[in-house]
Amino acid sequence: ALADELTQTVAFDATDEDSLKAIGIAEFATVIVAIADDFECNLMTTVLLKELGVRRVICKASSERQKSILLRVGADQVILPEHEAGVQLAYRLVSPFILNRLELEPGNSVSEVRAPLAMLGRTLDELGLHSDQGPSVLLIKGPRTIPAPGPDQRVEAEDVLVIIGPDEAIARLAG
Repeated sequence: ALADELTQTVAFDATDEDSLKAIGIAEFATVIVAIADDFECNLMTTVLLKELGVRRVICKASSERQKSILLRVGADQVILPEHEAGVQLAYRLVSPFILNRLELEPGNSVSEVRAPLAMLGRTLDELGLHSDQGPSVLLIKGPRTIPAPGPDQRVEAEDVLVIIGPDEAIARLAG
């Protein structure tokens, strides 16, 4: 359960200032506000947490408009899980070799790519995956783990390449 992994978890009416004070909310390093289907409650809770001195508030939103509002009232970070899941699904549909993707900034990401047949037996240098200009392999995973592989490292069957670089270049590689 999540409660086993966290320092402290509580459940109560988060819009009640007295309840927040009673648990010493201002002492929490981070508070996550993920109230499903009630944006007004999310908003009120976020404002209240910041007024009470919580250093870091992470909120869940369901639209860009909600995200913008939550950031304006003091949220430190806002996630859009449905949007993020949709983007991941789109990448998987377009390129089934891309297993996972973390966007660093628009147009650039770190992606886990299952090595397509066209890569097998070729070196990272031959594939253009070991240069200062384009995408680079940070790690090879699979039956073997090779952190920071060199340019002469050959790609083998079952390899998963962790690649950093422009999305377009990674998508071309992943075929």
